[in-house]
Amino acid sequence: MSESNNAPRSVLESIFGRTKPIIAMVHLPPLPGRPLYNRQEGVTAIIDSLRRDLDILQDSGIDGLLFCNEGDRPYSFQIEQADVAAMAAAIGELRPQLRLPYGVDMLWDPMAALSVAHAVRASFIREVFTGVYDSDMGLWQPDVAKVQDYRAKIGAENIRLFFNIEPEFARPLSPRPVGEVARSVVVSSLADAILISGVMAGAEANLDHIQDAKEALTAAKLATPVLANTGVRIETVRATLAVADGVIVGTGLKHDGYTWNPVDPDRVRRFMAEVRIAREQSEV
Repeated sequence: MSESNNAPRSVLESIFGRTKPIIAMVHLPPLPGRPLYNRQEGVTAIIDSLRRDLDILQDSGIDGLLFCNEGDRPYSFQIEQADVAAMAAAIGELRPQLRLPYGVDMLWDPMAALSVAHAVRASFIREVFTGVYDSDMGLWQPDVAKVQDYRAKIGAENIRLFFNIEPEFARPLSPRPVGEVARSVVVSSLADAILISGVMAGAEANLDHIQDAKEALTAAKLATPVLANTGVRIETVRATLAVADGVIVGTGLKHDGYTWNPVDPDRVRRFMAEVRIAREQSEV
């Protein structure tokens, strides 16, 4: 990127105000209608859980938030209306307290994610938009054109689309080199950012794949950022930021490193201490 003061800001800079942002997951407990939903505690308990995690994360020095219905196991390709409404209501309740840019992810329904994001004025969504996969949920065949058309229809063009091109819990039916896929989805499917994941939530992303995607995009003169989407830990964040344009972190900030536990303030503090070292080293 040019050092000129007139150089255009990257997608990440335009959202988070800096390059190589740290985006922390804000995991929702199970929503109404899902098998693990707590009927006795209801939606109020969901909001209380989110508020607790937000209080820790927003005071930690991270750069952004990503709300996700992580508790809604087993995951689905088509989210019910009750879940969409509950997630929008929960985020909407907390909007006056949000001080950081935030996004939405609904596993695994891009249309639902975009609907919620538009309603709560989020800046981006993270989803699987392209490809055909053999997944834990069955045959996975998203329709990126349908999502892009819907985004235009509802006037949500300001919401950036973060493409997860190596999704968790799945493998492509016809594998292609990751660099080829990254270049293709940027050019033909209009991706705003590329995400590389591990095999499941909390599993480390392959840094070689991140590098391959970055090199392919650079060779094609495309400035689209490539982020590590899963598995970044206190012990690995420095090495990850040396390659990736940013990270999305959830499990690594939880008590005992367990995805569905609450956020651990000590882990967040130690994680961000490593981030600061990585940033200082990059400036030398």
